[in-house]
Amino acid sequence: MPRPLILASASSIRLQLLRNAGLEVSAQPARIDEEAIRQSLEAGAASPRDIADALAEMKARKLAEKNPDALVLGCDQVLAFKGRTYGKPETPDEARAQLTTFRNQTHQLISALVLYDAGQPIWRHISQASLTMRDLSDSYLDGYLARNWHSLRSSVGGYKLEEEGVRLFSAIEGDYFTILGLPLLPLIGYLGMRGFITT
Repeated sequence: MPRPLILASASSIRLQLLRNAGLEVSAQPARIDEEAIRQSLEAGAASPRDIADALAEMKARKLAEKNPDALVLGCDQVLAFKGRTYGKPETPDEARAQLTTFRNQTHQLISALVLYDAGQPIWRHISQASLTMRDLSDSYLDGYLARNWHSLRSSVGGYKLEEEGVRLFSAIEGDYFTILGLPLLPLIGYLGMRGFITT
């Protein structure tokens, strides 16, 4: 019998990806102050990879403490550009500033997964994708934000590749699932190898 999995995230796309893959999964958002933790880690000169990994671990650990017998998956994603990390924009103006900064440039999305079993970390994975944004006009950006703000406000970088955000880019290198915030293939590989699911 496959073991149930708890996703320590409020991300609807992550939950959908796992369910589409045939996994028995429920979601319980882990309440942590992501922005404060990110700023603290940045102040300590942590790399974007380390920041994503630490946030994913904190989310998984918090839910694992409440569900000690469960398999708990923590996820996080950060955007790295020219030595700085970016999270989810809090306002349309912040999203516009981010998108203007990334315009005609290449940035990286780093996605981290940490899996807990019986209250202990048993596996982690970090992957990265590179995205090159088009030289978008100001008018297009304004219209894009007006049309999509409700959806993209929960997305790192101010776009969703699975929606109109795909029109922002001229080139992408890396795994599509990594861009969506859940490197699914290595996760399924590990769960199958350990016998948590049938593959």
